[in-house]
Amino acid sequence: MNVKDILRFSLKSLASAGLRTRLLLLAVAISVSAVVMLTTVGESARSYVLGEFAQLGTHLLIVLPGRNETTGGPPPMMGETARDLTLEDALALTRSYAVRRVAPLTVGNAPVSFGGREREITILGSTAEMFEVRHLAMSMGQFLPPGDPERAEALVVLGSKVEQELFAGTRALGQWVRINDWRFRVIGVLADKGESLGADIDDTVFIPVASAQSLFDSFGLFRILAQARSRDDIQKAKEDIREILRARHDGEEDVTVITQDAVLATFDRILTALTLAIAGIAAISLAVAGVLIMNVMLVSVVQRTAEIGLLKAIGASPRQILKLFLAEAIMLSLIGAAIGLILAFGLTWIFGWVFSAFPVTIPSWGIIAAATTALVAGLIFGIMPARRAAKLDPVQALSRR
Repeated sequence: MNVKDILRFSLKSLASAGLRTRLLLLAVAISVSAVVMLTTVGESARSYVLGEFAQLGTHLLIVLPGRNETTGGPPPMMGETARDLTLEDALALTRSYAVRRVAPLTVGNAPVSFGGREREITILGSTAEMFEVRHLAMSMGQFLPPGDPERAEALVVLGSKVEQELFAGTRALGQWVRINDWRFRVIGVLADKGESLGADIDDTVFIPVASAQSLFDSFGLFRILAQARSRDDIQKAKEDIREILRARHDGEEDVTVITQDAVLATFDRILTALTLAIAGIAAISLAVAGVLIMNVMLVSVVQRTAEIGLLKAIGASPRQILKLFLAEAIMLSLIGAAIGLILAFGLTWIFGWVFSAFPVTIPSWGIIAAATTALVAGLIFGIMPARRAAKLDPVQALSRR
């Protein structure tokens, strides 16, 4: 009995028990699709989070006032710090060769008005370097011009949503808006960027950092964003930043420096572990499907005792009987896996269509793992029924005993 005969016999056996076969295929298909879908969700979440961090900039270092060791909490919940970060601190960081750009950042909320329209908006005070550090893009006009960071100029760059809501079709460039009691001239409008890690750049405005400090009467910086020259320079830049600020703060190390790569690596490890965990949970359903295959095929052995006896009577060896039943189990697993993959691709397409902003990515390893697990489950759980069928005595089998 060659491979072709085994496959033909197995297909006829599966077709003869239509309801049983369809139920087994459904169990395997649902299990496989569950594995693929859950790994897809996990991998897509991982890609989404990493993409959000990538939008912050490249080779980024974030300097926060205070040390997270002071209270045990993550920044910015660090308790009181002995010394605020200042604009002079930010400018001093440019002394490091490993640091390409430095963008000081001051944050506050204030009413922004034009004509009869007014909105409470997040105000970001920074310098021209913020444009490159945060990978911003302009819709019209220009970003904050380079110059003396300590000079307070009445210039403002609007987020796209702010421009649409305040000007409603009127050309914004060159107009004057009021922020609190200060008047600022609009020199640019940012291109749509959307939300990034909960911050909506489209719903903010940028003004010079010195102007923001005067506007909010606060001369401490919220953050300092620094960009290393290359990936290889990130660690050197971090060390230089800590050393420069330690020297400026009378030998006290009272800042926290977070590297973008470290945050990305942490999230990558967490989300990868989460994806593997949910994939493992889904794989349990494949084991359950394998047990179902074993139980149903054990019943099938009892029902097909006479058939097995006849095969042995005409010369089929125990090894050939074993191959026949294993082939049935494997074919059930493979066909069920194929149906499950088709179902998973369809559901993934629907998911991506409904949540178009979410990057849906089907990992190739998830597909391979689901199909392989289904095949292995069918093989392992098909051995017991196959061995039982192979051990049947032909005379007793023909007499249905």
